Amino acid sequence: MILQTGRLYLREMNQADFNSLCEILQDEDTMYAYEGAFSDNEVQEWLDRQISRYQKWNFGLWAVVLKETNKMIGQCGLTMQTWKNMEVLEIGYLFNRLYWHKGYATEAAKACKKYAFETLKADEVCSIIRDINIASQNVAIRNDMTITDTWTKHYRGVDMPHYRYVTRRESF
Repeated sequence: MILQTGRLYLREMNQADFNSLCEILQDEDTMYAYEGAFSDNEVQEWLDRQISRYQKWNFGLWAVVLKETNKMIGQCGLTMQTWKNMEVLEIGYLFNRLYWHKGYATEAAKACKKYAFETLKADEVCSIIRDINIASQNVAIRNDMTITDTWTKHYRGVDMPHYRYVTRRESF
């Protein structure tokens, strides 16, 4: 276990999480901001990328497990992301649609912010969110982040405007 909150614990994902990850990444409604659901190969690449991040940085997107049921309900964690011409520390989150609107993403994201500042001693952390993803923007706002800039990413053949929400250590 990496982190724990009142209702959740976060841990590294492993191959046994593939099916739970498929429930998230292969749901069309959940993946609207990514322009559609992932194939089995894309899910495996996503999982492999997280495992590589754990080895490289000792962090990545972690499995979010509901304590009450011991079920993986989403993923949330810290990743290094390219933003324009720099690498930034990002809090990312993506949850199984069955668990939306229950405060889990905010709870997990706040725990990741605390981890970034207290454990990693980061000066700032951000969340990079597509312009149409209002729910994720609201999580960032509840995590005391504000928009600092915008950038259009090209992904899956589509130009996607993104906002970078940021919070700094001194405001923590």
